[in-house]
Formats: sequence, C-alpha cells, structure tokens
Amino acid sequence: MLDDVDRRLLRHFQADPSLSTAELAERARISTSLCWRRIEKMQEAGIIEGQEAVIDWSALGYAVEVSLRVTLDKTQPRAFDEFTAAARSVAEVIEIQTFLGRVDVRLSVLARDMSHYQQLYRDQILTLPHIADIEALMHIARVKSDVVLPV
Repeated sequence: MLDDVDRRLLRHFQADPSLSTAELAERARISTSLCWRRIEKMQEAGIIEGQEAVIDWSALGYAVEVSLRVTLDKTQPRAFDEFTAAARSVAEVIEIQTFLGRVDVRLSVLARDMSHYQQLYRDQILTLPHIADIEALMHIARVKSDVVLPV
C-alpha cells in the first residue's frame, strides 16, 4: 500500500510529470535518492506505468473526433479477437475499449474533416470483421478530460 510519501510523490508527479527527480523530491520534501527509489518502486509495482505526451490533435489538422459504439456478431467465437486485431491496424483509431453489455467495443476515431471521416468509415471501419451494429457519436466538446485521481 501507499504511504504518505508515495501519495505526496504521486500528487506532484500527476500534476507535472516533466519534473526532474530533484524537483519532485523538493516538492515532496524528501531527498532525491529516496524520491528516485520510491518512483522506481512504484514503476516496478505497476502503479506508475509511464509518461506520455498530450497532443492537441486539432492543432495537427484533425478536426473531427468520433466515438463508435460497436456491437459484434457474438455467434462467431473469435469475433472480439479478430475485430480488435483489425481495428488496431486503422491508424486513425486512437483508442479501443471493450465492454460487457449491449455495446461490445468503443472506438475513438480521428479525422481531418468530415470528408476524411466518411472515407475512413466506408473504406476501413465498415470493413472490420464481425460488426452486427454500429453507432457513431460525433464529438462536440471535451467537458472534462482528467486522468488525475486524488491520492
């Protein structure tokens, strides 16, 4: 379990993952060597999985974001595996989530514009295997996007 030092480190690390070990240690009020050991321990335990860059896709010309809710033909025993393997090969699919319930899979798809999205949808999405039903939800605004939890 996490102690107060680990939680302090995680709070500061979540707020700014670009901090150096020395800066993180200073903010958490611990030594640099202890900070390094604690961060390494949390990485080995799988608590800290890595760091990632947050990219503003619209700044790169991707103005359309669509969430596709897909129901698969579950009479096919390998439907999930074959569908997700094929969906991974579509470069514009940036996220794949699986669910229990009526919807089996959700795909997050980025496109430059509606014409590009229409081409992607027709040529690459609809040709994915084992689709029984698909619903498109057009992204309008991101009201909250946060991966930070209170620790």
